[in-house]
Amino acid sequence: MTAAFSFSYGPRLRSVAGICAQLADLLPPGPVLLVTDAGVRRFGLCDGALAALKGRAVVVFDAVEADPSAKTVLAAVEAGRAGGVASVVGLGGGSPMDVAKLVAYLLGSGDDLAAIYGVDQAKGQRLPLVLIPTTAGTGSEATPIAIVTVGETEKKGVVAPALYADWALLDADLTLGLPPAATAATGIDAMVHAIEAYTSARLKNPVSDALAKEALRLLSANLPKVLANGRDVAAREAMLLGSHLAGVAFSNAPVAAVHALAYPLGGHFHVPHGLSNALMLRPVLRYNQPAAGALYGELATCLDPTVPESAEAAFFSAIDALLTASGLPLRLRDIDIPESALELMAREAMKQQRLLINNPRLLEEADALALYRQAW
Repeated sequence: MTAAFSFSYGPRLRSVAGICAQLADLLPPGPVLLVTDAGVRRFGLCDGALAALKGRAVVVFDAVEADPSAKTVLAAVEAGRAGGVASVVGLGGGSPMDVAKLVAYLLGSGDDLAAIYGVDQAKGQRLPLVLIPTTAGTGSEATPIAIVTVGETEKKGVVAPALYADWALLDADLTLGLPPAATAATGIDAMVHAIEAYTSARLKNPVSDALAKEALRLLSANLPKVLANGRDVAAREAMLLGSHLAGVAFSNAPVAAVHALAYPLGGHFHVPHGLSNALMLRPVLRYNQPAAGALYGELATCLDPTVPESAEAAFFSAIDALLTASGLPLRLRDIDIPESALELMAREAMKQQRLLINNPRLLEEADALALYRQAW
């Protein structure tokens, strides 16, 4: 008998190359706030969305940075308020989409950002919201989660159903020019979402399990293809779908220690989120093996369909092979993280109790320090 559980599917989804051309049909009348970043705009990835919105007043906010700050969120809110916008579009990687979710909520509800950090604190109404990813990694378009940097280094999250978008648009055309390093980092990020959802100590359920396994299958099969040929539209579509399914999975069965240990790398050293996860993945998986080894074995056939089921060793071999083939740096020293910073990061990781409670094995500060040392 299956234990009782609940599950939220998130936004409505449209997935087809060129879907941005239909953006206007999904928004109410009135001015639109388009939230993005300078790089996405410079490379012309907003052009299709802007063309679809021709004839409307569009406020473009393109000042979102990596690891976006609370100040950036509030600046985008002011831009939207000044433009009298009736809806919000987030277009880009996880940072613009996270900001767009918060901005749509704050504009619609009138709440203060400082009052909604944590889980289920945002209870008001947001403006209509459409999210369009330009990477296959964060799955932010699928989740009710937004992460911002508060002060200089601390990351805080807002997790609430009100942050689910109305629509998520998966347009592979927007990912064709993504460079190999960014493709690899975001792809590994999405794989971490699937793995941590499948092994989550809280709220794991049969639906999240099914989505996590399919996400991992799609991502592991297609990441080598898009690294070999970034113009492979079918593989790019599969990566976007895998990332989205992983996002839906971890929205319900939340991520854990890989993310908790990755956040200080972003907060203190501005390491991109996907790369941070890739750097901490192997040490955390090995640490969790005594508690989650059987589950890792169940995921082995998602990574390599030729291995027998419950092949725990094959899971680790396949992860090692994918990380090596990604071309990403795999040691903290390779990206100039000083050994002297490891104790600070271990202390900072302990602030992420929202994530650590989901880890299949208890992880304390001494354990975090040991894992950073392994990664260094």
